[in-house]
Amino acid sequence: MNKGELSEFETLWRAGDKTYPVSKFLAADITISVVELDNRWRTWTVEEKGRFASAYSAKPELHAESDNAVVAEVRELGTYRLHCDGKPELLFCDNETNAHRLFGVDGARYPKDGINDHVIHGHPTVNPDRVGTKCAARYRLTVPARGSAVMRLRLSRDALQPVDANDAVLRARKQEADEFYEEVIPRSLSEDARGVMRQALAGMLWSKQYYNYVVRDWLEGDTGQPAPPAERKLGRNAEWGHLYNADVLSMPDKWEYPWYASWDLAFHCIPLALVDSDFAKEQLLLLLREWYMHPNGQIPAYEWALGDVNPPVFGWAAWRVYKIEKKRRGTGDRKFLKRVFHKLMLNFTWWVNRKDAEGRNVFQGGFLGLDNIGVFDRSAPLPGGGHLEQSDGTSWMAMYCLNMLSISLELAREEEEYEDVASKFWEHFVHIARAMNTMGLWDEQDGFYYDVLHRGQEEMSLRIRSMVGLIPLFAVEPVPADLIAEFPSFASRLEWFIDHRMDLTEGVACMRTLGAMDRRLFSVVNPEKLKKILARLLDESEFLSDYGIRALSRVHRDQPYQLRVDGMEYGVRYEPAESSSGLFGGNSNWRGPIWFPLNYLLIEALQKFHHYLGEGFTVEFPTGSGRQLTLAQVAAEISRRLSSIFLRDAEGRRPAFGNAEKLQRDPHFRDCLLFHEYFHGDDGSGVGASHQTGWTGLVAKLLQQSGE
Repeated sequence: MNKGELSEFETLWRAGDKTYPVSKFLAADITISVVELDNRWRTWTVEEKGRFASAYSAKPELHAESDNAVVAEVRELGTYRLHCDGKPELLFCDNETNAHRLFGVDGARYPKDGINDHVIHGHPTVNPDRVGTKCAARYRLTVPARGSAVMRLRLSRDALQPVDANDAVLRARKQEADEFYEEVIPRSLSEDARGVMRQALAGMLWSKQYYNYVVRDWLEGDTGQPAPPAERKLGRNAEWGHLYNADVLSMPDKWEYPWYASWDLAFHCIPLALVDSDFAKEQLLLLLREWYMHPNGQIPAYEWALGDVNPPVFGWAAWRVYKIEKKRRGTGDRKFLKRVFHKLMLNFTWWVNRKDAEGRNVFQGGFLGLDNIGVFDRSAPLPGGGHLEQSDGTSWMAMYCLNMLSISLELAREEEEYEDVASKFWEHFVHIARAMNTMGLWDEQDGFYYDVLHRGQEEMSLRIRSMVGLIPLFAVEPVPADLIAEFPSFASRLEWFIDHRMDLTEGVACMRTLGAMDRRLFSVVNPEKLKKILARLLDESEFLSDYGIRALSRVHRDQPYQLRVDGMEYGVRYEPAESSSGLFGGNSNWRGPIWFPLNYLLIEALQKFHHYLGEGFTVEFPTGSGRQLTLAQVAAEISRRLSSIFLRDAEGRRPAFGNAEKLQRDPHFRDCLLFHEYFHGDDGSGVGASHQTGWTGLVAKLLQQSGE
């Protein structure tokens, strides 16, 4: 195939309003494809597809052009040159698996670990011809104590560019970055807070990564490699053979977690919307596309177990990204909202059909991202059988209903057919909210929500005070009465339901009484229950820490929860930092630490309750102090505590750094922040993955909206 023919095929495939990976097309189980070109359709023959595949699959190459220059030739990108300062040793190998080391069979002569083995062990594992698909420039430097050495490298298209021009280029890029963040970061913030916010946002942008995972290929194994074990075809992800991931995605980080996690990604999109709302929208839509979402409507969880169940937060994230962008740009992207809404309908239906075991509007979901928060592994078969009716699973679904209700009402402003869908989600919310309050999940004596274990006819309330009992607060939406009045059919259905189905509104917040600024309240939790929950939430001996809200009440430090099932003892104890439990590998802990995503949702929920209840509704903060605050003030105070994890205190120390004195005091380190996975429930020090901006990047949004 000549270059002209190749360009034609590229144009064909890249036509339309979206560019698809060519490799995805080539791997598709089809022999004929229809492609749009200049508003016309044409058919590709099998022969044309084969010719294109042959030209497309030309192997990229790196080779030394001189002692300090490397040429990279990639068909899709063209020719690039890397010019290196001085005369480094240029090392080459191939980015191929070391088949001999792994499988004991012949493979690439200079495999991907060749550079490492050569540098560390002196082995002859790099290509002496200085050609390959992987390259490193090795410098041998002698640097005196307290001295420094600078080596400059420059990548350019085609012709070599002088390395000494780097300084000017870097100055220009830095100035551009400064100007960009000046428009995003509020000037009212202190210099320290501005630095925190900027690094959080930069970390979100830096954690974009190309991710390629094709389940069918993984199940079948690589051509030329030993066949995978037979049990792989019945193991994890075997039911996700449709999944074809070949896109740039937002990762929790690019080292320890170089793969997407869907509910993490939903939270990533909130701070990303401040700096790149187009990318945030694309991410949400991408995971709902047919080569990600399962045909049954489930959203893939993460690489290690695509079928695990994450909380259904994509509806919330889509609605928030839409509103953030609308506020920034002055107009909302209705096309995005419609596209995401229709795909979310599929996912919502999956939840209803798969996770309501008895059809009672009480949902299960397994661990739901909260790892070891329960007394046993909530994703595994329960000891002694039975099933859990989950306070968090049911609450997430109530929240999902309200997210979909909000989106459908927004779309109904211009397209009236969405008004009927709004009624559907409102009525479904009422059914779930009633179940939350009448099916045993609410404990009136404790003023808290708990999971309920069902074993035959036996029901047992698992009285663990954890985030599981706080998630019902997330299912809240104050809706302006004048918005409801815009939709006569919806308003009529609402009034009829309140008048004639009082059996279904039992225990639910009153949806007729007007609150502040003539709003109506759609909420699982009514004001009376809210007071009781907040008494525990804002108690410093329970959930409230100096650095946010703990995932488990501190009361369980001295009063661990114990459960005996079929002769086996199970327990939950407050653990503010690393986990002592082996559940989920013991590599994350929800039994006491502070996690940003759920804290963020709590802040948002309190703000929504304030929008309805107004200035006249106050609570003690902290519980027992006698100090009365409105819910807006409480939300701001929790936000301040979360942000303080990263900000210097009166002694110049950042709680996130804990006892790491070098990070606390060294001028070269003290302002270089680490955005940990979660934080110590008592002292705010970082725990878990230290290099992970991930959802902890939400601190940028907290600083942007609430200040310090």
